[in-house]
Amino acid sequence: MKSKSGERTLLASVLMSSPGPIVVGTALFFGRSSTQFADFIRRTAELGAIIVSWIVFRIVNRKNEIDTAHRNKLERTANLCVGAAMCLSGAAMLFIALFSPDTEKGNVIPGLVIAVLGVITNTWFWLRYRRLNREKPNAILAVQSRLYCAKAAVDACVTSSLTFVAVAPAHPASWYVDLIGSIIVAFYLVLNGIITIRGKNNVMNWK
Repeated sequence: MKSKSGERTLLASVLMSSPGPIVVGTALFFGRSSTQFADFIRRTAELGAIIVSWIVFRIVNRKNEIDTAHRNKLERTANLCVGAAMCLSGAAMLFIALFSPDTEKGNVIPGLVIAVLGVITNTWFWLRYRRLNREKPNAILAVQSRLYCAKAAVDACVTSSLTFVAVAPAHPASWYVDLIGSIIVAFYLVLNGIITIRGKNNVMNWK
């Protein structure tokens, strides 16, 4: 029964994350914030990783005859995808933040609204995955819990950065706030990605 709950939650994650890259990409037509563009790359990479995790979870929980070694290999593959997505997202964000030109940011309100909704949604998924993993420990659900905790924290950072840009777009400090926001998000993602790839919970335990 718990596996069904986990599968439904993963499917809900896929469905809820799918519009993200499209909506954020559309928002880029209205604003040129480096944080906003980096957020688009992050959401796209994470969506791919969540889809892989959902597929693997379905396979390992619907095939009773699957041996432990093969199960562990599949789960490790899914978690590697999540970790790689986080690292790639962080690296892309850092590159964009450091090399994007200092130009007028435009209207960042659409991206700000999306980021606020992201904080709410990702916090709910983080708590949901944490509860499911506590009830029945599962490698994929544990990593999804870490991923969504990171996603919620990242969206909170993006919200703070874009709020400042929206309130004072012409202020000289807005460019630096936008830059710092991207750098913080980048390092946070890379750190969590490395922890996930190494398969360790000793640095940040989100269970």
